[in-house]
Amino acid sequence: MNKIVKWLLPMLMACTLAGCSSGADTSVTEVTESAAKIETESINVERAETERISVDTETASQEEVTETASESEAVQVQTSVMPILEINTVSTDKNAIDFATKPVSGHVSEQIASWTPGYRIPPEPYYEDCTITLTDTDNSVQLSGVEAQVKVRGNWTTTYDKKAFRIKFAEKQNMLGLNGGAQMKNWLLLAEYKDGSMLRNKTAFEIGREILEADGLYCSDAEFVEVYINGKYWGVYLLAEYQQINENRVAITKAEKDYTGTDIGYFLEFDGYFYNEDELQSFHVDYADNASLVPYDGNDGSGRTVTILPEGRFDYTKDVGFTIKSDIYSEEQRDFIANFVNGAYRIMYEAAYNDKAYEFNSDYTELVESSLTPREAVEKVVDVQSLVDMYIISELTCDADIYWSSFFMSADFGAGGNKKLTFTAPWDFDSTLGNKDRCADGTGYYASNIIPDVNFQYETANPWLLVLAYEDWYRDMIKEKWTSIYDSGVFERAYEMIESDKAEYAEAFERNYDKWDNLVNNDSFANELSRKAAACKTHEAAADYLTEWLKSRVEFLNGEWHL
Repeated sequence: MNKIVKWLLPMLMACTLAGCSSGADTSVTEVTESAAKIETESINVERAETERISVDTETASQEEVTETASESEAVQVQTSVMPILEINTVSTDKNAIDFATKPVSGHVSEQIASWTPGYRIPPEPYYEDCTITLTDTDNSVQLSGVEAQVKVRGNWTTTYDKKAFRIKFAEKQNMLGLNGGAQMKNWLLLAEYKDGSMLRNKTAFEIGREILEADGLYCSDAEFVEVYINGKYWGVYLLAEYQQINENRVAITKAEKDYTGTDIGYFLEFDGYFYNEDELQSFHVDYADNASLVPYDGNDGSGRTVTILPEGRFDYTKDVGFTIKSDIYSEEQRDFIANFVNGAYRIMYEAAYNDKAYEFNSDYTELVESSLTPREAVEKVVDVQSLVDMYIISELTCDADIYWSSFFMSADFGAGGNKKLTFTAPWDFDSTLGNKDRCADGTGYYASNIIPDVNFQYETANPWLLVLAYEDWYRDMIKEKWTSIYDSGVFERAYEMIESDKAEYAEAFERNYDKWDNLVNNDSFANELSRKAAACKTHEAAADYLTEWLKSRVEFLNGEWHL
């Protein structure tokens, strides 16, 4: 049993027995009753006290909870420095709230059951019919009782007490003016449970948008909200966009339902969980027959090489393939995009390691030798500027999961599509920016280097970020882009945002940690944290550490890349 299992096992068993719910629930009824006894100017103090009172929700009827939520709406708005998002189940059953507390991702619970005698597998995430009300900080009601379905989302994070959620509206809605006011059905609430600052995703998204939008690429917009479920305080969440094909998100050609032709757009994830997906929605990649790559460590690889796929039965390295995140309707479509991705990587590898140029034939069925230069061959099938942008974001943040998942690409073969592998939609930064022990002091090369897996059982790399790392023309593009964004002040704006959010939202962050108590009592994920991250026991300390780490990282990279 490896060390992550040893610490995770008791936590998960306890989580299952307790229904994965917090032991410090807060009733809006008690908030209202307390607030009624004091003057308006004392509401903040009284609310902070009453929210620490524990209530057994199993004994309260849904009718009582709903009535209480209605009575206390004004108090919520007056005392919140963030928008308030209320989720209320349509069902009045007292167990309706289970959708938010009990589910665990199926493939995760199956793994837990394999090493946990007597483990009772909890339900998988499921949609619950709900209504959504969204009130902004100026008391304006943005949404009022709008129909939606809500479910738990994520992989290992579904084992935590505070879970992330996906919201699926019946009709398209905008949330808080995000993404220029674009209306969408699908939105996400990120729990930020492992991130003591709760600011890493928002910071990475802010930087990512400035980097990517200049090149016509997409990165999620996001804003903090305080969430209530069935009238009960649920904490601070980051409201973010759902990763999908849409003219306002990943803007490529969406396949019409049941259309089987290959001339469509494909949205893809480099994904170690690909084997859990339906066969039609996933594929394996051979990475140029698992050819060795030289890590970019600033020292010409130090004589080391790395392969991406396991070699032999005793190799702990896990296979990482692709999940097709967009809808497809035929094996022909799956096989087409699988062949294209395999071929695009081989073109990159041959150009970088053998100085040879290959290109696809007219129907994209096979590779043929080309009269193009190796660089031209790569640029014919890859949007290299998008790769440069995603490399900078990945290197800046030292993303601990970059070898495994949450690394997205698209390819558009529809009318007007660029027919190139395009890197886009950066995601999942709660373990980045110094939160895990990666680039702990902010220095060193990481994203194109050898990376340890989360359990330190094997070493691997992200092949897409590594394969071109030693091409001079590619490094020149990185330096040009870095110089442009650094000189534009993007990082100074990020520091200012962290400081502003730390101060402006201090009350809300305090309420969140009064509810979940996972900043101090973080046993369920403590060994995932870097030493400095684990030492932060207040939100202010965690936010200050984030700023300190980010400044150190920017300083190091600027010394390497600024022209």
